[in-house]
Amino acid sequence: MKNRKLNQWLWKWHFIAGIIALPFVILLAVTGGIYLFKDNYDASKQATIKTVQVEGEAIPFQEQWQLAKGALHKAPNSMVIPTEATQATEFSSGMFSHKNNAYVNPYKGVVTGNISPKDSDMHTVRKLHGELLLGKFGTKIVELIASWMFVLIITGIYVFWPTKKEGIKGFFRIRLNHGKRTLFRDLHTVLGFWISILLLMTLAGGMPWTDVFGGNFKSLQDATHTGFPKTWDARALKSDVKGEPISLDKMVALAKSMDLKGEVSIGLPSSPKGVYSIYNSTFDLGAQKRFHLDQYSGEQLVNHNWEDVGVLMRGRMWFMAFHQGQFGLWNWVLMLCVALLLTFVAIAALVSYLKRKETGKWGIPKVSAKFNVGYGIVALIVLLGGILPLFGLSVIAIIVVEFLRKKKTQNKLA
Repeated sequence: MKNRKLNQWLWKWHFIAGIIALPFVILLAVTGGIYLFKDNYDASKQATIKTVQVEGEAIPFQEQWQLAKGALHKAPNSMVIPTEATQATEFSSGMFSHKNNAYVNPYKGVVTGNISPKDSDMHTVRKLHGELLLGKFGTKIVELIASWMFVLIITGIYVFWPTKKEGIKGFFRIRLNHGKRTLFRDLHTVLGFWISILLLMTLAGGMPWTDVFGGNFKSLQDATHTGFPKTWDARALKSDVKGEPISLDKMVALAKSMDLKGEVSIGLPSSPKGVYSIYNSTFDLGAQKRFHLDQYSGEQLVNHNWEDVGVLMRGRMWFMAFHQGQFGLWNWVLMLCVALLLTFVAIAALVSYLKRKETGKWGIPKVSAKFNVGYGIVALIVLLGGILPLFGLSVIAIIVVEFLRKKKTQNKLA
């Protein structure tokens, strides 16, 4: 049996957190759903740059590399090996949002154009989704809302959980003939319950991008040596400068002979002591491999499999890929459904609230003045506050405000 007073207390805080977070939750769900269409949206706009016509023999990759150097502000650090004859060769410099790609037509020996993530309308959607177009400050707001969403889901599950009298039917019951308020309440609670695990997984995939939690998680990885190996990105490796560097074409031939899964890239040496790298990008994460080679002798300096990556980083990358729907069509459809259902569940909660709310009142659920939160709940709040620091700080702020409000009320009565 559920504790009635605890149920009322949890409902109160579920309600308050929901009212505050509601507009942000809808915005995050809508922008996240839109961003799932990024690849399809960008493909049509970028086709003239990425696609070429086969006209005679392709020039060597070494020459293409030189052309790309002239088209980028910084020397390219990687090249994607084309898999189709009609595919322009992609050279990249920079990382993440500062990445810039130059595309070379291997038949005409010209650069077809440059593409940067910032050039796409979807970049604006991503910025809206991740930081509300407010930079670092916006990122922290999104992190705070995401932190409270964990609380919303946990409290929502407890408040919704059917009593013994309702039985298993309570997990599915949507009352169609009890008025709009009850209908939208049931839609909110029942659908919210059934997507709760998916929502928690989606949130877990988004949290590594946050400033505070993400920074702490990275520090934990570093302290426990559960991130990427130090030589994963080849920065700590050096070539032995002897003779002439191996041509890029020989590296491409070597990479093709490895039969790696997914998109295969060549990491390009940035200096005479730099190294070549051969690696693949695939969301069959277990198939990811990296090979670092001396640029003069071709000697393999080190190689890594996915098993060399620490457990925290592997978990992080899995949830981040899941969050973006990158494990194939099933994952993409699932994330789109989560975005649509979360939007609907949030709107259903708002409609139910507006139907219930009396004019001129907030309609906050009342809690008995005699109710005291148990040690177990306090321990859970402290635990969540430690894991999600912005949630913890917001709880402290709420406690201080409540204390000052009660003290002001007592002073007035005195």
